[in-house]
Amino acid sequence: MKIIMLGAPGAGKGTQAKMIADKYGIPHVSTGDIFRANIKNGTPLGTEAKQYMDKGLLVPDELTVKILLDRVAQEDCKNGYVLDGFPRTIPQAEVLDKALAELGDKIDYAIDVDVPDENIVRRMGGRRACLSCGATYHIEHVPPKKEGICDVCGQPLVLRDDDRPETVQNRLNVYHEQTQPLIDFYQKKGVLKTVDGTKDMKDVFADIEAVLKA
Repeated sequence: MKIIMLGAPGAGKGTQAKMIADKYGIPHVSTGDIFRANIKNGTPLGTEAKQYMDKGLLVPDELTVKILLDRVAQEDCKNGYVLDGFPRTIPQAEVLDKALAELGDKIDYAIDVDVPDENIVRRMGGRRACLSCGATYHIEHVPPKKEGICDVCGQPLVLRDDDRPETVQNRLNVYHEQTQPLIDFYQKKGVLKTVDGTKDMKDVFADIEAVLKA
């Protein structure tokens, strides 16, 4: 069972990817984690990727797919995997498809966790973080006992720059421009499944389970 997770930043696809991995005993493969592991271990692919990253450049799609294929060729991926964070663009999806086809393989499901922009802006704008101890809160869902103060260490809570409405909206604009076309791409391939990401986390997962059992 080879699954790609799609969804805007803040839609909760990473959380759902971890839950799928736990439930079905398949690895949650995050491209960020693979890059860090390859660089830390000094692999040839990691060394090549680091040369781009050190210059602040994006790692080329072909190299990213090579690193990804190297990861999914490992023993723990033989029954499948959940891809999180890749592909992000149509060229990446095409390179991945071609590489998998050469191995006689393909993606089984592309699951889109669909959440309207205004929900995401509200969801992320409600986050508060303690810069002192790293604890995180949400003013609606996980509020601190005392407004604006960390329960753990008593330091003031802040709204991170990443979570400010204007920053979130900019990230969503990039997503719609670059990544949204993937939804059409996988729809045409007949593997796209959409779930309502505005529901409670457990209900979203129940909908994903229903898709995977169908």
